[in-house]
Amino acid sequence: MTLPPDRVFTDGPLAGLEAWAVMIPMQLRYRRLRERRAVLLRGPGGWGEFSPFDEYRGLVAARWLASALESALERLPTPVRDRIPVNVTVPPVPALLAAALVRDSGCGTAKVKVAEAGQAFDQDLSRVAAVREALGERGFLRLDVNGAWGVDEAETRLRRLEEFDLQYVEQPCATLPELAELRRRTEIPIAADESIRSGASPEQIVTSQAADILVMKVQPMGGVTRLLEWASRTGLAVVPSSALETSVGLAAGLAAAAALPELPYACGLATSSLLAGDVVRRPLAPEGGEIHLRRPTPAPELLERWRPSGDVACEMISRTEEAAALLHCL
Repeated sequence: MTLPPDRVFTDGPLAGLEAWAVMIPMQLRYRRLRERRAVLLRGPGGWGEFSPFDEYRGLVAARWLASALESALERLPTPVRDRIPVNVTVPPVPALLAAALVRDSGCGTAKVKVAEAGQAFDQDLSRVAAVREALGERGFLRLDVNGAWGVDEAETRLRRLEEFDLQYVEQPCATLPELAELRRRTEIPIAADESIRSGASPEQIVTSQAADILVMKVQPMGGVTRLLEWASRTGLAVVPSSALETSVGLAAGLAAAAALPELPYACGLATSSLLAGDVVRRPLAPEGGEIHLRRPTPAPELLERWRPSGDVACEMISRTEEAAALLHCL
């Protein structure tokens, strides 16, 4: 079976690439999304994914497209490992479901989303406690706050959470100065995520002393090569993570994780189960807490299954072209 692309680009930086639009429902609520939209690009280097969230426009979206083009046009870096340890990601779900997700994952590390809009801190405490129990004493537990707390609030809440033996807390506050201040007040390691994507340079991260760890995602960084270069300039530990991609996008994240000289933490790349489906027959999913390095190819029948309506596909392709027009500004 073959499936014609939604677009074959004939000029500009996209020339010669084929594009398929897909829209896959979310299995569990995450970032308040109901579905995940992606444009998959096929070129001489393989497949790439362009899937910026709706609020990401302009040069931010162009950086996501640069990553997709790298995967579709170029050869990815040589790996130094072929198995990538990963964490299970726990959305802001009830405690019983959170524990079940951890037990079913087979992972020894869990990242728990907290500070969800509309939820009380007691719900976070229940979820974290349930995950710690499911992991056992030897499991690693980390939190993701998405910048929702102020410094004083973060200090108070982390004191309440210290009993759960946190490996680190990801983006507890929104800005680098806030993270730096909090880092002086707590012994729990601080990881930066959104601060990196909001435009901070490697030098700013280092000189601000705002983070112990960097959570880095290939698409927002602009590609595997840029992520590796960025990481080398900071000298900090890096945790390659997912931006809720299909297995096409996850493959780029795995390539980055496989090429890093050191990989001291489990990566946030086990997110395929958050989607109700995938574009490949065998999604990139963990086995025994690891994902084996490979680069799966989309299946025509799955591209067809997740193909959106014509109007939506046209809108997604147009957004891709808009981002391409800004690539020269990066």
